[in-house]
Amino acid sequence: MRKLTLLGAGALFILTMAAQAEPAPVTPDVPATFKPAQSEGYFFVGGRYETVGGKEFATGQMFVQFHAPPQVTQPFPVVMVHGTAQTGVNFLATPDGRTGWVDHFVERGFAVYVVDQVGRGRSGDNPEVYGPYARLAPGDLESIFTGQELFELFPQAKLHTQWPGGPGVKGNGAFDQFYLSQVPYIANALRSEELVNPSLIALLEKIGPSVVLTHSQAGVFGWAVSDQRPDLVKAHVAVEPNGPTFYDIRFKGGAEWYERVGDARARPYGITRVPLTFEPPVNSPTDLTVIQADQPIRPDQIRCWLQAEPARKLPNLAAVPAVIVTGEASFRATMDDCTGAFLAQAGAKPDRLALAEHGIHGNGHMMMLEANNAAVADAIIDWIVAKTQ
Repeated sequence: MRKLTLLGAGALFILTMAAQAEPAPVTPDVPATFKPAQSEGYFFVGGRYETVGGKEFATGQMFVQFHAPPQVTQPFPVVMVHGTAQTGVNFLATPDGRTGWVDHFVERGFAVYVVDQVGRGRSGDNPEVYGPYARLAPGDLESIFTGQELFELFPQAKLHTQWPGGPGVKGNGAFDQFYLSQVPYIANALRSEELVNPSLIALLEKIGPSVVLTHSQAGVFGWAVSDQRPDLVKAHVAVEPNGPTFYDIRFKGGAEWYERVGDARARPYGITRVPLTFEPPVNSPTDLTVIQADQPIRPDQIRCWLQAEPARKLPNLAAVPAVIVTGEASFRATMDDCTGAFLAQAGAKPDRLALAEHGIHGNGHMMMLEANNAAVADAIIDWIVAKTQ
């Protein structure tokens, strides 16, 4: 097991505040660019003392674990950000005991920083400050994340072959280990964006310009941080990012295999809940006129929700190289092309890494844990190297 080392008393940067004052912003006491003094360790970014309900807490802090090779050969570190109900352990190893993505990236010469989202895991949960929490049931994961071939709720589900030991359902040892790793998460998705985005920016300000690798829910953070600080994001690897654009959907199986959930826009700015820098400017989400395409981009995909033309542009996102990575048998294969189309319409034009088109078959949503996780990591690393050398 890896030994983690706390980097001094300044690991959690917080300022004392008067009981009635507004929460004080963080003032780091380290240089703007952090260089690890050892190969492995951890620290916290963000954080403040805050009095809530008469109790004083540290809030807003984010746990960061780092790993570096003996000689860093890649010019930019990689920051890995997990998705809903997960923690950074997704990237450390697989539930059946194999090497995880962190080690694969380190072996290729990258320094790697793995976070636990604010309000979750090793960052610390706190319903008194962050509001109600939610949890995923085993069936939520079995039906679309790990054992979808047994449920066939969406067309690509039958292609799933890569979960260790067969379909990922209760009784499969790898699934059981995976489910034991699940944690409660902040139920309010907008609140998560408001908390995580500034902490990620604080991390990038500490370690310098980096490649941001997001998975699933964390895609919203990657787009927002790239928009707010394109100077700090050298590239964004969006592994099956949160979607589809604007609305949530529900999978039902059968001929009419999906439906929209409600009339309210789940992501009012298309790919995020927080505002993005559109041109012409957007004063509120209602400034974005949304239409649904008559046909899907490819067979067995949803019909995309996009901007009505003329579409507003996203100039900051256009300045950051990005790639959307999609597994062949994932539920995101039904919608990731819509995220790409939305960004292309706005001038950002991300690359697409559909794994099956590169000879990597059978992957579901949790590809970093699956039997061929090394092949997926290598495909992503090859893209990063090509974009950042």
